[in-house]
Amino acid sequence: LFGFVFIKQKIESRNVMDALTVKLCHLQHCRGIYLKHLMKLLAYEPNLEDLYQWPPTLLKSILQFSSKQFDLFYHDFQHINIHSILHLYRKHQIGIISINDHEYPYLLKHTYQPPLILYTQGNIALLKKRSLAIVGSRKANGYAEKAIEQLVPQLIAHNIVITSGLAKGVDSMAHRAAIKFNGRTIAVLGSGLFHIYPREHLQLYERLKQNDLIISEYPPYMRAQKWFFPERNRIISGISQGVLIVQAEKKSGSLITADYALQEGREVFCIPGALFDPLSEGTLRLIQEGAKLVLTSKD
Repeated sequence: LFGFVFIKQKIESRNVMDALTVKLCHLQHCRGIYLKHLMKLLAYEPNLEDLYQWPPTLLKSILQFSSKQFDLFYHDFQHINIHSILHLYRKHQIGIISINDHEYPYLLKHTYQPPLILYTQGNIALLKKRSLAIVGSRKANGYAEKAIEQLVPQLIAHNIVITSGLAKGVDSMAHRAAIKFNGRTIAVLGSGLFHIYPREHLQLYERLKQNDLIISEYPPYMRAQKWFFPERNRIISGISQGVLIVQAEKKSGSLITADYALQEGREVFCIPGALFDPLSEGTLRLIQEGAKLVLTSKD
């Protein structure tokens, strides 16, 4: 953590940041590179000023790649034309925010492991507004939908943005309720912006990118992977002042979001459910452990 704070302090300059953003995007588009690898490179040279002059042996040593891993990475590193790729993204109205841009969410920047790059479509001004995350089970039923539609109008009346993950169930219910009641909503993806998941939400995605905001830490070409969704959850909680869990099973991914929220000092709220309903096991346990029980939007 201290190392990461040091790195953030070392890359404050706007002039350096612009060049650094391009280099980070370039690296992100190479096979085998993830946040932990970017952090290793930044730990070695915080501004990556001489990145393109580093010998292959140095890069391999810093990344701690096997020969096979490094060959794949280095082929991409040498041959990818990142400026053409960034031009393509601009044509698709995809914005790029680095951790040092003033548009980058303040709350997210001060979490334990914030993404270095966010890819965006839509109204990035929403990242500056107060936000409540609403998440829950993909198997959510009419009870969840009714609860969300009861709570969301008053939240919107207080200019609170509704954040969720564009997943089936509670997530899509939250986005649609925000739209229905003329509010604003942010969708955080577990895939790149060219590969919306699930595909059945493609129409919802099109609506959101016109009037609201969609963000992802993954380059647009990347398809959804199962481990992307738990990673995505730290961003959902990270940009929000609190997290509301509506329905969650015993091992729901929403509980991961709640854990991230607690680690970052956010408040966790829960809608209570029936004692013997499997969709209530997670929320009831959170309430038992101290989460705020919610009956109305005032709570």
